[in-house]
Amino acid sequence: MGAADPVADSAVTSGSEPLAGGDGPPTDEPPRTGGDGPDGPAPKAKKPRSFWKELPILIGIALVLALLIKTFLVQAFSIPSASMENTLKIGDRVLVDKLTPWFGSEPERGEVIVFHDPDNWLAGENTVEPNAFQTVLSWIGLMPSAEEKDLIKRVIGVGGDTVACKGTGPLTVNGKALNEPYVYPGNTPCSQDDQGGQFSVKVPKGYVWVMGDHRQNSRDSRYNQSDKNHGMVPVDQVVGRAIVKAWPLTHWGTLPVPDTFEQTGLGDQSAASAALTVAPQGLALAGVVPVVLWRRRRSGDSGTR
Repeated sequence: MGAADPVADSAVTSGSEPLAGGDGPPTDEPPRTGGDGPDGPAPKAKKPRSFWKELPILIGIALVLALLIKTFLVQAFSIPSASMENTLKIGDRVLVDKLTPWFGSEPERGEVIVFHDPDNWLAGENTVEPNAFQTVLSWIGLMPSAEEKDLIKRVIGVGGDTVACKGTGPLTVNGKALNEPYVYPGNTPCSQDDQGGQFSVKVPKGYVWVMGDHRQNSRDSRYNQSDKNHGMVPVDQVVGRAIVKAWPLTHWGTLPVPDTFEQTGLGDQSAASAALTVAPQGLALAGVVPVVLWRRRRSGDSGTR
């Protein structure tokens, strides 16, 4: 309850009887209607802050939320190369679910994943130093960090799988041929070369075997079998699963697991966790709205006390 209203207190007295505890004679003085009471002047109504004064606070809250979302939930990445065409084109922006790995979920066959460079896969690649504006955008998740050496590929095999390819294909997992409509038009599932195009590998537990959809233009697990992981990607180096093509809008779409990875006899996979499909900035805005309403309501309440 708020402070006692002096008008209501005066209304319970009568002009013919003394006030409780009073020493003077009865008085016919009318009840007080002013703002003063026995405890001093009543507090004046506070004027709510203007929107423009609160804007910097709201922007700060949005940036903090965006940073938290980028770190723990969803992050945006840009596509720098043609290795995943035509599924992903150069310049596309994808949203990557970073939440489910925190709960023990591991990559599954058919998923498109972003992962840290396992062992100098990107050696020799040109890097561009970001300017101050790009650094800020990468900090809040609107751009990938130039310091992070990340790649994006499709998971073909998980721990325990045998992945093989002979001739021009088809690619097989545990002896089952994959039907791969996502492979770049004109490409064959396998490359007939002696540098990794022909292979048969057993994927260890805790690792995944990845390949690009543009099979003849992707230096993926096939061509890194001489590294310390024998071309495999450690699960603990996986940033998350790419779930949505968010930009440009003409390329917008989800990135589901192709049906061929659900065929009978391929092998059991754990149930996938639900993925977030909202950009960090959208979630940040959603988090700011309740704060705005709470602050406005609090200002209004303080003005009526």
